[in-house]
Amino acid sequence: MPEGANVEIAHSLTEQEHEHGGDRHEGWHRVLEILEVALLAVVAVATAWSGFQAAKWDGRQSVLYGHSSDERFAAGAATTTGDQRLAADAAFFTAWLQAHATGNTDLETLFAKRFTPDFKVAFDAWLQTDPFVNSAAPPGPALMPQYKNPDLEKATKLNASASAAFDEGTTARETGEKYVRDTVLFAMVLFLVAIAQRMKDKTLRGGVNVIAVILAGYAIVSVVRLPRL
Repeated sequence: MPEGANVEIAHSLTEQEHEHGGDRHEGWHRVLEILEVALLAVVAVATAWSGFQAAKWDGRQSVLYGHSSDERFAAGAATTTGDQRLAADAAFFTAWLQAHATGNTDLETLFAKRFTPDFKVAFDAWLQTDPFVNSAAPPGPALMPQYKNPDLEKATKLNASASAAFDEGTTARETGEKYVRDTVLFAMVLFLVAIAQRMKDKTLRGGVNVIAVILAGYAIVSVVRLPRL
């Protein structure tokens, strides 16, 4: 066979190898690009969702904290009214004791009529304990189990509700912060994939994408496990 023919055959085989190698490289590059685009799409949606949830939880926190503050103010007002009611009953009870000590039954009746309805119930129950003879009797009607002060009871309920709302607001703030953290993680994934797309080395590019996938998986699991609004 002529020497020129051998050279031509070798050249032809070399070109075929380059073409096959180029096809393999092109196929790998195409698959990787598709995977990167798919990852970018998923992460972009997850980023938007995480940011949306962070904003929603931040708004819920503000509402709950505001509700807690309102109930604290209402509880303070109810406490003031309840204390004033108790102080008035205590003043009339002191006057009643003075009238009782002097034997002035008319004044006793007059002062007893001045008691609030709730204090009057406790006062009648206190008298039944024979307090002037029974040393074990409570010092006054206000210490009787029958005594009820609606305003002070209202204040207690409002304070409890305010504390619960504040705790819910704190939980909402913590949840919102977790969504913000996940949003930052998703942003890191987007950054890594964008950097990887600029890389020419196959191994290095694949390694960066693997890190991005792991980070994206962790962030997605974290978001899925968080409560949603």
